[in-house]
This record gives sequence, C-alpha cells and structure tokens, in this order.
Amino acid sequence: MIKMGVINLTPDSFYEPSRYNYAMLEREDVQIIDVGAVSTRPGAPDVDLEQEWRRLEPFLRMWAMEPRRQRLSIDTTRSEIVRRAYEVVGPFIVNDISAGHDDPQMLPTVGRLGLTYIAMHKRGNPRTMDSLADPDTDIIAQLLEYFRDFEEQARAHGISDWILDPGLGFAKTERQNIEIIERLGELKVFGRPILIGVADKRFTHGDTAKYEKMGAENGAHILRIH
Repeated sequence: MIKMGVINLTPDSFYEPSRYNYAMLEREDVQIIDVGAVSTRPGAPDVDLEQEWRRLEPFLRMWAMEPRRQRLSIDTTRSEIVRRAYEVVGPFIVNDISAGHDDPQMLPTVGRLGLTYIAMHKRGNPRTMDSLADPDTDIIAQLLEYFRDFEEQARAHGISDWILDPGLGFAKTERQNIEIIERLGELKVFGRPILIGVADKRFTHGDTAKYEKMGAENGAHILRIH
C-alpha cells in the first residue's frame, strides 16, 4: 500500500492539522506528498488562480531547492497552475478532483508534459456537491461510465499514466461511500491503480482505520492520509 500524505496550504481546510503540516515531509511511511492550495471541503469558497499560485509557489520553490525522497503531487483543477508548477519543479503528479471537467486545457496540458494524472469522480463543486448526492443512483454503474469516458479522453490527449480515484465523500451518500469501498474490485476493470481518501470523511464517523483497512483489502493501491 502506497501512502499519500496531505499538506494543505489553505487557511480553511476541513482538517486543521493538515494545514501547513510540513512534518508530513519527514514521515518515513509516506511515499507521495500531495500539496493543495484550494480547499475542497463542503461549502468552501472559490479561490482565484493568482491566490492559488501565491499560496503554492513558495512551497514549490522550497521543494525545488531541497528535493525530497517522496514524489510530489499537486492538487489543482487548473492547467495554468500545472504549467507554472512544471516550470519550477519539473515532473510531478497532477491530482485533479474534476478529472479535466473544470478546465478544458487540463488534459491537453498534462498529455503534452507527460505527467502522471489522478482522475477523481465528483459532481458539482464544494458548494453544491452535498445537494447532488442521489440515494437512488447506482453509484458503481455511474463510476464505471464516468471512467470509461475519462479513459477515452485520456487516450485522445496522450495521457498513458493515470490513477483512478472514486471520490469518496464527493456528492455521495453515506451508503454509497461504503458501497464503493466494498466494491472497489469492480473498478479494477480499467487496469489502473486505485486511490482512496477516507481520512476524517463524515461517513466514517471517526473510524477511519476501519475503512482504510477495508479499502486496502478490496483493492486500493494508494491511501490518502492526513
């Protein structure tokens, strides 16, 4: 199991200890550092591109000066952030919660730069996603359709190295989140590593370890932790 540790460069991330948590850089059990400058918690406000870059750039310049043993992942939905970050640190993993839907230039940019890409399933945005959780949706069928479409888009844009994230907690009911973890094996049909993030999600009711263990047993390859 690969562990992805989170550093949030935001003043309003839902999980306060992860904000500016540079101690994560020293954890021996973390293989990927995921850094983000825009909160995606329910109800989070928009942040413009320049504000996102002002938060992110100092960290990236520090990383470039002192390369780490971990791989770097950048959590963003903007292709311009990807382009600027690449100029500072070179290759990294793009962690895009919109799977390219929020910026039509994202997939062409990732393909042109030859970057590894994490495609996540979501509906709506942080202000609307809770209202879009439909308990009558066949959530596994929806995920399969969504990632079939993404697979075609990735191929068209020359993205060969991508990771699948089912988007636990994003426009999904508690039951649907648990069902996804129980049925992760059905998402292996794409032949891609599967990433899950269950830490401190509401549906776990504080028992993160239980769902992390279940996810690992059912086929998760990467675990996003705080």
